[in-house]
Amino acid sequence: MAPMTTVGEQMHALVERLYPLCRSITGDGVRATLEIVGEYVPLQVHEVPTGTQVLDWTVPQEWNIRDAYIADTAGNRVVDFAASSLHVLGYSVPVAATMPLTELRGHLHTLPDHPTWVPYRTSYYTPEWGFCLAQETLDALPDGEYEVRIDSTLTDGHLTYAEHVVPGQVPDEVIVSCHVCHPSLANDNLAGIAVATFLARALAERTPWYTYRFLFAPGTIGAITWLARNAERMEQVKHGLVLACAGDPGRLTYKQSRRGDAEIDRVMRHVLLASERPHSVTEFTPYGYDERQFCSPGFDLGVGSLSRTPYAGYPEYHTSADNPDFVSPEAMADTLAVCREAFGVLDRNRRYLNLSPYGEPQLGRRGLYDSLGGRSDAKQAQLAMLWVLSLSDGEHSLLDVSERSGLPFDTVAVAAGALRGAGLIKA
Repeated sequence: MAPMTTVGEQMHALVERLYPLCRSITGDGVRATLEIVGEYVPLQVHEVPTGTQVLDWTVPQEWNIRDAYIADTAGNRVVDFAASSLHVLGYSVPVAATMPLTELRGHLHTLPDHPTWVPYRTSYYTPEWGFCLAQETLDALPDGEYEVRIDSTLTDGHLTYAEHVVPGQVPDEVIVSCHVCHPSLANDNLAGIAVATFLARALAERTPWYTYRFLFAPGTIGAITWLARNAERMEQVKHGLVLACAGDPGRLTYKQSRRGDAEIDRVMRHVLLASERPHSVTEFTPYGYDERQFCSPGFDLGVGSLSRTPYAGYPEYHTSADNPDFVSPEAMADTLAVCREAFGVLDRNRRYLNLSPYGEPQLGRRGLYDSLGGRSDAKQAQLAMLWVLSLSDGEHSLLDVSERSGLPFDTVAVAAGALRGAGLIKA
């Protein structure tokens, strides 16, 4: 019998499977990615035509690429798209030419400080072409003529994104978003996709309070397109989380929403602090991933961003060194665990009203003390009941109770459940 794989190993296997695909903000690479994700969770795939007005933007032409290379006079491919999708400037227009190295250099991108790495570069909205290669490869090229070929198309087509919904007990929604537009970058893209996918599967194992909507969309233009097409539903969106850079060895980082005091901000701060994990919490900035679209002032949604090392905060960012070896099953499993813990708090963080507010109700007569039995935490559980009764005035949430009392949220939530079952509080 084959050994059971951990959820971290399953996520890492998904990263490895998605890694070779050439993704961009449109095109067949996105579709192929969503087709694979759809094997794990059912997806509703949306195709939005080129030219569609989405807020202040327009859905661009669709880009697809079949082959690209730079070859020397002997026909040897010195740079080959087949070896890595990073070798081509994203959204390169087609080119078929022969030119000297002196002219070709103006279309080549390298990282002199990391001579063995290939950079990731794009030109989405400006018609350009180019190649990305290791500096050591460029240094080894002799002067002379080179054949340059990019077999790509830029034509009217579609922008593709997908949704997966985990139904909840209420229609109010939590948005979980990740971007699917980067090519072979394991941490900045694929780890977030993997964590989102397995988070959706985990939530589906129970019936959550909120409805969870997972968005798999290209960065910036994808989120803007979704917002433009769902503007009338924004009142349903109560909380949100953007997942990115979810698998590197760094400590967890939570970037707060633009509001800074949204409930998701409080929950993430609480969970990270209570878990005693190494972490940091940063203020909102209008630079980063799609939290900046969800938090734009017209929408002002309570959406934060969870990553490990933030974007551009590690040398491997947007380079070929961000490969499957850079992300680990353990790091992705840890990111997933924090998401599950946070949504567990979010789902149970209700406000209650004490139905016996005049004096302390007699708990023993209702069997609430007896229910504690010989539990080692009986005193803590009893104290939690008293705190919940004290602060159940319709104004304080269970997270307020936990933070004010210093008691674990789980203990407070269990106490609230017992009191509700005894008819002493109501939501």
